[in-house]
Amino acid sequence: MNPVSQSCAAILPATQPPRAPAPLCAQDYADQAQARLDPAIWAWLQSGGADEITARENHRAYAALRLRSRVLRPLAGAHTRLQLLGQNLTHPILIAPMAWHGLVHAEAEQATALAAAATGTPLVVSTQSGTPIETLATLPGPPHLWFQLYAQQRRADTLALAQRALQAGARALVLTVDAPVNGVRNAQQRAGFALPAGIRSVHLDGLPPPTMRPVPPGGSPLFDSGLLDAAPTWEDVTWLKAQLPDTPLWLKGILDAEDACIAIASGADGLIVSNHGGRCLDTLPATLEALPAIASAVKGRVPLLLDGGIRRGTDVLKALALGARGVLIGRPVLHALAVGGAPAVAHLIQLLRGELEVAMALTGCRTLADINEDGVFAACSTTQSPGNPAP
Repeated sequence: MNPVSQSCAAILPATQPPRAPAPLCAQDYADQAQARLDPAIWAWLQSGGADEITARENHRAYAALRLRSRVLRPLAGAHTRLQLLGQNLTHPILIAPMAWHGLVHAEAEQATALAAAATGTPLVVSTQSGTPIETLATLPGPPHLWFQLYAQQRRADTLALAQRALQAGARALVLTVDAPVNGVRNAQQRAGFALPAGIRSVHLDGLPPPTMRPVPPGGSPLFDSGLLDAAPTWEDVTWLKAQLPDTPLWLKGILDAEDACIAIASGADGLIVSNHGGRCLDTLPATLEALPAIASAVKGRVPLLLDGGIRRGTDVLKALALGARGVLIGRPVLHALAVGGAPAVAHLIQLLRGELEVAMALTGCRTLADINEDGVFAACSTTQSPGNPAP
């Protein structure tokens, strides 16, 4: 121990815990969040579906791709600006919709929204937010808000939720289409997670719960209860777009190229390639693996966003190179929120943006428009990339 450390040890109370080092990357925030959170809440936050294969593959897909170093490229005037359906953004990172931020921090979604406003980051507010979108819309900044919809059993309730969000200032709607039922989350079940008192999905207050039939003896609680009778279909997408023709409508949960084309025909203005963070159907492909085929089928007709497994700026770069216009960050935001509230979330976003800028500079990309598969990936990756699996 050096003399300075000895002096500090003599002054500080013996019971004071050592201060955690300042996080330098998203994983540092995850490590510190796990140490702070109740194990059941950590299990809720981290759990994937069933054996969590898809959740793990979301991360591994990025590691499989090697980047191409480019030197002496002109980089003057470099920036990360882009436009998404008429909305000007300073960088391609958005905050994904996630329920109940109050589980990890007392200031809940308000802290997340303040960080989003401070960093120019769109925040997709969840239907299952514990804070009303009207409250978030009045925060300093103001934050750039989108609103995520879960289709309700009655179309009128879905439309009422959408109109409420738009009246509060939401600039786009994100309809989640890949979760008519929850996935099997064994890790969460084993941990005994239960929503604590005082936290609820405030946007659903006053809306009727799903109507269910009694299950006959020997029947299925899912198939025979009527729970799936009102599951949304493509006709509901067409109907919603017809009700709100001037509102950008994104569909979140697209993993199939054929579905991507149907989505465009049904009125979607943008698509989010997502497997729900690996939390629904296990053994689905990683989102990065699914992206190239979807981009090929869409052919630029609508913009694509991607979520799932992004932890580094190089991950963002790889997603953009394979056809995404931007990415959404989920769990890392709640990790940072748990560690340090709004300042930590803002720091996380700045870390990821800074890593993306470094990756752009070292691959010779001056702007986002310069990022493409041929220019970014090394030759050893092109034959075994997520879009071109090896035989």
